[in-house]
Amino acid sequence: MFKFNETIDFPHRENDVLAVGELLIDMITSDYCDDFSCDHFNKFFGGSPANIAMNTKRLGIHSVVASAVGDDGFGNFLINHLEEAGIDSSCVEKTKFSTSLVVVSKSKNSPIPIFYREADYHLEYTQTLERAVKNSKILHFSCWPISRQPSRNTIEKIIKTAKEHKVLICFDPNYHPMLWEKEEDGSEYVKKMIRQVDIIKPSEDDAQRLFGKDTPTNQINKYLNLGAKLVIMTLGAEGAIVSNGEETIKLDTLATEVVDTTGAGDAFWSGFYAGIVKGYTIREALDLGFAVSAYKLKNLGAVVEMPKIEEIKRMYKL
Repeated sequence: MFKFNETIDFPHRENDVLAVGELLIDMITSDYCDDFSCDHFNKFFGGSPANIAMNTKRLGIHSVVASAVGDDGFGNFLINHLEEAGIDSSCVEKTKFSTSLVVVSKSKNSPIPIFYREADYHLEYTQTLERAVKNSKILHFSCWPISRQPSRNTIEKIIKTAKEHKVLICFDPNYHPMLWEKEEDGSEYVKKMIRQVDIIKPSEDDAQRLFGKDTPTNQINKYLNLGAKLVIMTLGAEGAIVSNGEETIKLDTLATEVVDTTGAGDAFWSGFYAGIVKGYTIREALDLGFAVSAYKLKNLGAVVEMPKIEEIKRMYKL
């Protein structure tokens, strides 16, 4: 049971967060155009696990990225970007497949992406990756690596190892049918995966794609009934509802300006992880997650120059 007024007691590990999944190029339109009518795009370092690693590094905790990229210019760009930021890239594997790419419109709403996938789902379970799992406090993954083989098998092995070594397992259930093979019902696999995890953070859109339209409270109960132990449902401008199965709280957004929503969810995860690793209560860590997300929303791109935690707390009066 995760109680809101309590901290999480982690074993001593060298690595705070192991973020597993897609490392890719975000191509974002220069202007707001949800129909992709724009002619100009900007290239950004992207992928949810990488975004989290970059943000948490700037917030003062240590993260490792496990991913697969192509042995090409984009792959080199992504690895160099990680290493220049001081992030361990030893679990980033180079493959014979092209580096994955996502095209997305600059948006003040939930952006609708177009996926071009190759290398990201070819992550293999190696001895290096296994050591990283055993030496981490938190495992983070999303729907990207479980949507295709062989990375799905890799995630299943990672989760087994994580459970054996009491690693906190966190899941971003960003289910989208376009990530899966057309003949496969990805939603059923995601539902089965939920029972394996400790903390889950769906958005309203994620829940609707997985379960159909319903109220946020009913959606949260579906995740809890499937086995999640703490559910954080983000509601965009309406904040979030969080439940541990016994107690439910409503949190207001701290965002006052929205320039670009890309990476806002990753920013929330980053602040939340930094908080629980540094000994904040779950409620305090949730507040920090919202503050980090609010700061990111004021800037273009998934990863921004993040202030130190102390400055974030001062800015948002935490």
